[in-house]
Formats: sequence, C-alpha cells, structure tokens
Amino acid sequence: MRNFSWRTLTLCIAVALVGLLAASPAAAAPGFPLTVRDALGRTVTVPRPPRRIVSTAPSVTEILFALGLGRWVVGVSDADDYPPEGLEGKARVGGVILNAERILALRPDLVVGVASLQQGQLERLIRLGLPVLAVDARSLEETLLQVLLLGRITGSEPAAEQLVAGLRARMAEVQRRVRGRYGPRVYVEIWDQPLQTAAAGTFIDDLVRRGGGRNLFADLRGWPQVAPEAVIRRDPEVILLTYPGRGRVVARPGWAQVTAVRRGRIHELDPDLVSRPGPRLVDGLERIARLLHPEAFPR
Repeated sequence: MRNFSWRTLTLCIAVALVGLLAASPAAAAPGFPLTVRDALGRTVTVPRPPRRIVSTAPSVTEILFALGLGRWVVGVSDADDYPPEGLEGKARVGGVILNAERILALRPDLVVGVASLQQGQLERLIRLGLPVLAVDARSLEETLLQVLLLGRITGSEPAAEQLVAGLRARMAEVQRRVRGRYGPRVYVEIWDQPLQTAAAGTFIDDLVRRGGGRNLFADLRGWPQVAPEAVIRRDPEVILLTYPGRGRVVARPGWAQVTAVRRGRIHELDPDLVSRPGPRLVDGLERIARLLHPEAFPR
C-alpha cells in the first residue's frame, strides 16, 4: 500500500509538471529575459514571450496578426478593423481615450502603443505598473524595423524576419519597375475642409517617392494645410485622395486647368494602406506605383 501511494504521488507530480510546462511554454524560452529601448527612450525588459497582449493601435494589431500572434492578443483599440475575422471576441480598450481600467482587468503581460499618438496615455499606464512598450515609425523602412522589434519582443523573430524579407522583395520589385521612368508631380490630399496634404516626413511622401512620383509639397513637412491657388500653381499631374472626393475635386473653381484633372488622373486610395505603419503599407506602395506608372505593371 505504501509503495502504491508513493508511485501515485510521483505520477501526480509528473503530470502536474507536464501540465505546468505545457501551459507556460514561454517560461524557458531562449533569449529571454529580453531588454530593448522603446520609442519613449525607456529601457524595457520582457521576462518571457508575452501571452496576454493588449494593442492600443490598429497598426500594432495588424503587425501582431501578421506574425501569427492573434491568439495571444486579448485587447485591441476601438479603431481596430483588420483583420476582421481575427478581431471577433477581442476586448476593446478605448479609442482616442484609452480605458485604463479595462486594460488592467485584462491582466496583460505586454501593452503596445504608438508613442507619437498616445504618449500621455501610455505614460499613465506605465504609472499604473503595466508593462508598456512604445513603438513608432515615420517611414516604410522604420515600419519594417518595428515589425522586427515586435518579432523579437514576442519571441517570434523567425516569423518577423520572414515577413520582412517578403515585404522587402515586393518593395524591390516596385523599385525595379519604376526605375528610370519619368516621375509625375503628385498632389496628395488628405482632406478638403480645408485642404490638407501629406508633405515630407510622412508615410505617404515615402510611398510616393518609392512609387516613382514627386510629391508636389515635398518642400514642406508633416501634414500642412495648403491653399487651392498653391495647388493650381504647382500643377499636379496626378492627384491622390485618401477620402472619397473625386467629384468634389473636379468641380472646384479653376481646377479644370490642372493637368491631373484634364487627364482624368484623380485616384482615391484606401487610407489604411498608406497611413498605418504595418505590413499593408507595401500594398499601398504597390497601389501608388501602379497608379503613377500603369505602363510598368501590365495586367
């Protein structure tokens, strides 16, 4: 009876250990703890690959899902909409204003947000003791580096490297096709009340240049407002809109003389493909390159 009891006890301990290891595969993950510097200039140490991730920005969510980490994402922002099938059942943690109480209730082992958009709110989460990683990207290249960072911090480095390699190959193909071709003057309109454009230092400027175009307002920076007369004077050959407003552009007084209007080269873009620093930026690049140089992309 005594031997049987010891054998039973030993078996129970073994089963419990196996269950514990299976439930915590990240506990002994190589390369962890991992320390990185985030976009707020903080030193962030992650003890093990996170398994309860809260994303406070759509771009971060898209990267995490592209890395195959959707099952570990427990919370997303109110603005998240991609991938639609992966977001069902995910807790929503706020939009412009984050719901700190809801985030705390999710017991995250990593919260990822965008420094330039959410610095104050991320700092509040940090003060509450939450494990926060701030990221940021202002160009396509910085976006790829962000993918690699999130791959490292989540223990998914091979997947991140494979994803980035595929994106770089597509970028190189676009560059090959547009190299040596005339770069048309491109006016990008973000909104029309008042007119707002994407100038130097933005994703869209980067995509226009990589897609073989010349940004009409590359001499400005950020997202400046511009006068209609300035657009007419600079005479864009292609107009790209990030909202559905082609008819309104055509009907503007004095715009009939603009080369892009005369030639019918006014195109509406999906704003998510040109403004979210995630893998789909390359989709946006390919779209822009095709619009600027249709002859380089025969069907």
